[in-house]
Amino acid sequence: MEGAGDDETRTFITQTYRRAEAFLFGRRTYELFAGSWGSIGRMRAHPVGVALNEAPKYVASTTLTAPRWEDTTDLRGDLAAAISELKAKPGGELQVHGSGTLTRWLLENDLVDEMTLIVVPVILGQGTRLFPETGSDLALDLVESRVDSKGVTIQVYRPAGRPRYARV
Repeated sequence: MEGAGDDETRTFITQTYRRAEAFLFGRRTYELFAGSWGSIGRMRAHPVGVALNEAPKYVASTTLTAPRWEDTTDLRGDLAAAISELKAKPGGELQVHGSGTLTRWLLENDLVDEMTLIVVPVILGQGTRLFPETGSDLALDLVESRVDSKGVTIQVYRPAGRPRYARV
């Protein structure tokens, strides 16, 4: 959303991208990013674009045929093993941006170490849910929380296993 968040939030987002060692995408998000951050000159020159273009990119897809963005690897076969191997490499973070289907799969397969949720104060009447309507409950430990001057909230969570509910 154009103009969402204040300067502090935009700086936080840029710093998040810049600390990534590599990026992991689902196919749809990969194609969207490749067509913008990967190919439009002014977007490539933006600090987020620079971070995306300098780091390795991995795509979890069974339908991507020819990755067109440099330094892209299409993950095939045992996806859980491939992602576990990427996570085990020394260095910085393996980040996922967007990629709702992939994010849900990563959560189901206990492959998420930390989540940063940025909530813009807009109600959408349609769209894909980030979290599934059904499935296992997951407890989250709050690591960091902030709200900016425009009402955008940022929460950083770590998965904490199954929640424990109070007995009534």
